[in-house]
This record gives sequence, C-alpha cells and structure tokens, in this order.
Amino acid sequence: MKDWLLRFVPARFRGNRPVVHAIRLTGVIGAVSPLRPGLSLHAVESILKRAFSRKGLAAVAIQINSPGGSAVQSALIHARIRTLAAKHNTPVLVFCEDVAASGGYWLACSGDEIYADSSSIVGSIGVIAAGFGFVEAIAKLGIERRVHTAGENKSILDPFQPEKPEDVARLIAVQGDVHDEFKSLVRARRAGKLKGEENELFSGAFWSGRKALELGLIDGIGHMHEILTRRFGEKVEVKAIEKPQGWGLRRLGFASAEAVAGRLAGAIEERAIWSRFGL
Repeated sequence: MKDWLLRFVPARFRGNRPVVHAIRLTGVIGAVSPLRPGLSLHAVESILKRAFSRKGLAAVAIQINSPGGSAVQSALIHARIRTLAAKHNTPVLVFCEDVAASGGYWLACSGDEIYADSSSIVGSIGVIAAGFGFVEAIAKLGIERRVHTAGENKSILDPFQPEKPEDVARLIAVQGDVHDEFKSLVRARRAGKLKGEENELFSGAFWSGRKALELGLIDGIGHMHEILTRRFGEKVEVKAIEKPQGWGLRRLGFASAEAVAGRLAGAIEERAIWSRFGL
C-alpha cells in the first residue's frame, strides 16, 4: 500500500508498521510576561497526554529548542513526561535543535536517549538571576523611593535601593538549592554516561553538540527522522502531535494597547534570553 494511503487506514490494520508520536517543546520556559506565556506544564499538558495516549507506540520523540527559563516549570514538565513514559511503558527519544540549555537541558533529560546536531548548543547546567540597580538614577532625577513592608525581608533586592550583602547571600543560597536539584537530576538521568569533571559539567558552561557528546551530556549526533529510521526501519511512521489552534480574539488579530505593550516587553525579554547563546 502506498505510504500516503496509510493515513486513512486505522492503526490496527497497518500490520507491524512502527509508529512514533513526535512533539515540539519550543521557547522560553515559564511566563515571559502576563500576556506572553512561555512553556509551562499547563500549556503542554494536553499535548503530552495525547502523545502518550496511543497503545503500542514504538516511542515518543520530543524536539526541544529552548534557552531555559523557570526551574520549577522545567521540573514539572520533566516529571510529567517521565510519569507518562512509565505509565505507558513508552521510550522517550529527545532531539535538541538550536539550543537545549539550562531549563532546556532539564527538559532534554526527560529522554531515555538524547540526540543533537553537531552545532546545537547544549548544557548551561546552572542558575542565574540578573537585574539592574537604579539608586543613583532616581537620586539624580529627584525621585524619592517610598516602601512600606510588614516583614523585614519583604523588600530584599529592590532595584531602587542600595544592594545589601545579606540580601545577595540569601539569593545565592536559594540559587544553590536550585542548582543542587538540577545537578542531582542530571546525575540520575545520565548515570554512567557523564565523562567530564563535575566542576566543569555543572559550571553553567555550554557546549556544541559535538563536545556535549564527548562529555556524555547526549547520546549521539543526528536528526530526528534519521535516528528514528535507523532505529525502527524505513517503514516507521512519525506522526506530529500538535496543539489545536483556538479562534479567540488573538487568532483574529484583535489586541488592546496593553496587550501589544505586554507582548513587546515579553518579546524583548525573550530575545535577551536567546541572545545569551548567540541566537
């Protein structure tokens, strides 16, 4: 039977033709702005459930293109993928595209195997917080900052107040806790595969796909269809699972000035995150 006719044939009548469901996780993880959400468990829950819902799948393939973002949403999505994979006894193959760094690599670790292009950016196993200080700026403008709190630590790291060493120490302690979680996950998911020294692997540095393979962060160099064909044969059927598009006001192109401004601010912030990796 011609391949194009198979899409009209129920799966149970296709014989032993292996089927792989493929999904894409693309973008910054977490809320970029209130009006410009990024990857979150809420946003991807339905597509994950659909990807694993069919019985007898050869595998679920996940294409990842993300510079990172929220550690919590990274952990939630990762955990959900692993729960569904275990429930349905389905192997997960991850394919890194332009970048799978920081939270993007956290997501990549949900795969039983990880592949990348030789030029993909992989790694950045670390935690970062960045901001600005405006103390001198508002002083020159003659602006008086007024802050009233209940709780002595409620206003720590306020960008309009002088930075305090104890506030920085508190932030670093929190970052250390998150970093420890990230490192523990990588050690567990890449057990027996990591080849580099931990002080290098967990320094927050990132590498090309070729170097990431040498360090044991990925399992091979290759692209999705190439790897799946090699693994399951020429007759493998790769079905893209996509989230249905709604027909709301955003779909029709209507947006308030506030929405436009929110999207612009979110786009600028998102662009800054991608630019860390030269993209």
